[in-house]
Amino acid sequence: MSAGTDLAGAVEALRPELSALAVALYDEPEIGFEEHASVARIAALLDAHGVSPEVGAFGLDTALRATVGDGDGPHFAIIAEYDALPGIGHACGHNIIAGIAVGAFLAAAPVVESLGGRLSLIGTPAEENGGGKEHIIRAGGFDHVDAAGMVHPSSGSGTTSILGQRTTGVRRVAVTYHGRAAHAAGAPWLGRNALDGAVTAYQGVAQLRQHILPTDRIHGIITDGGAAPNIVPERAAALFYVRSAEVKTLRELTDRVVAVLEGAALSTGTRAEIEVDPVPPYLPLQTNVALTERWARALEARGREIPPPPVVPPQGGPSTDMGNVSRFVPSIHPSIGLGGPDEVFPHNAAFADLTVLPAALDALVDAAVALASAAVDYVADTELRAAVAAEFAAAGGRYRWA
Repeated sequence: MSAGTDLAGAVEALRPELSALAVALYDEPEIGFEEHASVARIAALLDAHGVSPEVGAFGLDTALRATVGDGDGPHFAIIAEYDALPGIGHACGHNIIAGIAVGAFLAAAPVVESLGGRLSLIGTPAEENGGGKEHIIRAGGFDHVDAAGMVHPSSGSGTTSILGQRTTGVRRVAVTYHGRAAHAAGAPWLGRNALDGAVTAYQGVAQLRQHILPTDRIHGIITDGGAAPNIVPERAAALFYVRSAEVKTLRELTDRVVAVLEGAALSTGTRAEIEVDPVPPYLPLQTNVALTERWARALEARGREIPPPPVVPPQGGPSTDMGNVSRFVPSIHPSIGLGGPDEVFPHNAAFADLTVLPAALDALVDAAVALASAAVDYVADTELRAAVAAEFAAAGGRYRWA
């Protein structure tokens, strides 16, 4: 019996528990850094299979770490996410990600251990709102990891190509304008309108959008517009997301946005209090093709077709803190379709409902088998490890945001 067959059988045996986990997370969604019930469910499932996880790892209450195997062997980390979105629950499918990760870890763990390697399951909170993976990197959680991988669900029946999902980096820029209150009708000349600062900033950013790279994105909202119409607002605030496809251009675009915000204060006689990176920045994803090919090969063995990459790469794209991991260790982040109509896209409430349908749970099992296979291949195959390392080095090697 082949290792691939063993892994498939192990994941299939786990199907009822993995499906129940995905449904339970769907039924009780928790937002970032508040995933207490979610991480407890994952820990309980690991405990039931003889693995003792650490909950509260890396100084984060809802992070998790479980490791099996030899401390000196090749070390592969399987990444789990389990936070939800406010109001629309698991509309990004992190309940599926958690099921895939747990299934792959439990299936691959005994094989990796027998090969003299090491396998970790790292549960990462707050992908949506807090950059949990960057916090874990800063805490040293990936210092001794050699490669990492996770799988993200997508809409429709297709998956991404072996190049993985295209993402952009994102930085948050928060600004508060401080002015001077006055009676808006009786003595407006005594005031300095902080809302004018925020509106001028918003308009300036909108004008900047005409002169940025096709892969760049900037979007924002005004989060505070004052207290009452008859009071000149003494405080107003806005929050902008700045996205770019490369680390260098992400820094450059952020500087241009900050200049716009400072200019708005100058033109309105207000003071700008600017905070860059209130949440750790998310870096553009760097997919390791050599490793992703092994995932793709194993997925195709499950009878799933992987379409070729588009002739013209998509412009822009979402962001993930898995990008930070991918710049720190060789990583994969492919996606798998859950079935259903293509227009049911992540970050739509209908996508959360899709994640608990039979087709989605079938996809969970297939993706878990493929991820387990990629992890085992990495530990077992010295030539693959060399190819993965060479590709990572050619892309610039380990990078830490500073």
